[in-house]
Amino acid sequence: MSIENLKPVGREAVVPYSPYAPKEKSWLPLAISLYKEGRLEGQRPIEGGKPIPFVATWTISSLPLEQTRFRLQFDGSAELSYEIAIQNADFICHLITVIKTFHKEGIVDFPKELYRELLKIPIN
Repeated sequence: MSIENLKPVGREAVVPYSPYAPKEKSWLPLAISLYKEGRLEGQRPIEGGKPIPFVATWTISSLPLEQTRFRLQFDGSAELSYEIAIQNADFICHLITVIKTFHKEGIVDFPKELYRELLKIPIN
């Protein structure tokens, strides 16, 4: 499903995540809806080059403090596949950024903070 076709989840699904994204409560219903899809296709823009397509998949759980196994594969290549375990609440916050970026710029991509975690790049 594409981001523009997401249907917000009900209040009962949002309440457990509300304390983890207090400034983003209006985006939570859509982010949780996307999370429940367990998959997202997008493109990582490359400065001075063509964007690289990716497919992201993740495990689904209803509890904010459980771990999600997040996997990202670039360009359909097994050699360009990365995986991490991330707390559900943190991952939902990244999905909020994905949705906001899509609405603002029309791009489906993850925030650089998630890429840093995924590629184990230290934050300066």
